[in-house]
Amino acid sequence: MAPKSFRARRLGIALRHAREAAGLTLEQAADEINSTRSTLSRYENAQTMVSPASVRALLTLYKRPESEMDDMVALAKEARKPGWWVSYSYILDRRTIDFIAVEAEATAIANFEPSLVPGLLQTPEYIRAIMRGGPHTLRDEEVEQRVQIRIGRQERLKETDPPIFDAIVDEGALLRPVGGEAVMAAQLQALLKMSELPNVTIQVVPLKAGYHRGTRGSLHILEFADPEDPTLASVETVAGQLILDRPADLRTCAKIMEHLRAVALSPAESRDTINRLLKGL
Repeated sequence: MAPKSFRARRLGIALRHAREAAGLTLEQAADEINSTRSTLSRYENAQTMVSPASVRALLTLYKRPESEMDDMVALAKEARKPGWWVSYSYILDRRTIDFIAVEAEATAIANFEPSLVPGLLQTPEYIRAIMRGGPHTLRDEEVEQRVQIRIGRQERLKETDPPIFDAIVDEGALLRPVGGEAVMAAQLQALLKMSELPNVTIQVVPLKAGYHRGTRGSLHILEFADPEDPTLASVETVAGQLILDRPADLRTCAKIMEHLRAVALSPAESRDTINRLLKGL
């Protein structure tokens, strides 16, 4: 799946509902506005960005109320605006761009990480250490660009209407002194501070849990405000973030996340664990 934006998806779904309510097929609607069936299909599936003028023409054909028309035209304009991350498209691969786009729209994010602190909770120095130790040799400028991208993603957690963020991290990740003890100590302190936010919950899967269903890799589950936007999952691959939307995949991911919550320590116990590890440094 490679979504352009969730605004485009919502617009496409709304256009389809309006057409169906008018009792028109794709072919009939296309004939009326001198377009083609394939073009309208791409609009409704968010495969092609639809212009505000085309939205107005279609909704006029479908005899929708003026207020609805104005809202949809406004949505079409918003859908065409690039997100802040687009300016970094020369740095990031397509899969990562797609993931950031859907993450930016999510109202609830659950993330499990087996080897590293979750990205939305990483300090700048921790991020730098990861980037410098990655599979590619990066110049200092490239490292800093990636730090800014991740910090940009983190800003949502402190907005006026932030998403709910449930972070589950394996204790092994907290024992790994990424960047050295000083960097790791600052990172653990940052986790304690972030856990105080009302929208952030941090749980630690203790080493004593042994092998568990999340051992194989990181996992995100994203939920959205609009009921037309289905839950999405994302897993880390060597090619970047892979977004999953098939019902069977989502059920599997939901079961894994449910299992992780069950084997993880409570938020209070997790804070105690982080404090213990901090004192150990």
